[in-house]
Amino acid sequence: MLNLEQYHTWVFDCDGVILNSNHLKIEAYYATAKNFGADDQQAQALVDYHIKLGGISRFVKFEYFLKHILQRPITHSDVEVLLQDFGREVRERLANCEIAPGLWELREKTASSNWLVISGGDQAELRTIFAECKLSPLFDGGIFGSPDNKDGIMAREISRGNIRLPALFIGDSRYDHESSSRAGLDFVFMHGWTDFPDWQAYCTRHNIVTLPNIKALLAA
Repeated sequence: MLNLEQYHTWVFDCDGVILNSNHLKIEAYYATAKNFGADDQQAQALVDYHIKLGGISRFVKFEYFLKHILQRPITHSDVEVLLQDFGREVRERLANCEIAPGLWELREKTASSNWLVISGGDQAELRTIFAECKLSPLFDGGIFGSPDNKDGIMAREISRGNIRLPALFIGDSRYDHESSSRAGLDFVFMHGWTDFPDWQAYCTRHNIVTLPNIKALLAA
């Protein structure tokens, strides 16, 4: 059983936890690769790499796409074209994205704690989407994302006193678990919307608490 009242800070991943957006991001990566001139196999290779590195910045994924999949030099201009196009593809898809049920009720239940979003998604894009969805007021600790990675963001926010231990990270990827553990946060894996194919074996191996969704936390 989780003791929700013990946590001073709650940290949430975005895709697959707050928003049912993992499948939309997969579609956006595939479309971006095709728009850039990749064939079907190359576009699928980018999607496979994205799934393998769940929670990692899109900057890293597009550099890999250029160097290892297309086998061409990594240039700032090409990365910028990919980032801009991917951002457009994502925004189009997230306009009516499903939001996790129970989020506002959980906020009321944990009113004495501060909440943060720490995501692999683009920080400016995240803040715009959360404002449009009227979710920003929930996250008084801030909404953070790439180009900074999760390890760096958590280290910075702990040093600032914005993340106060004991703290809980709620995520849906291997990197979420690894980075939050390195920072000293407890971790819960949300599996209802995850795109991590081996999540069950991974969570069993590491004795991770798993729940299907945010609403399940209300009954924890």
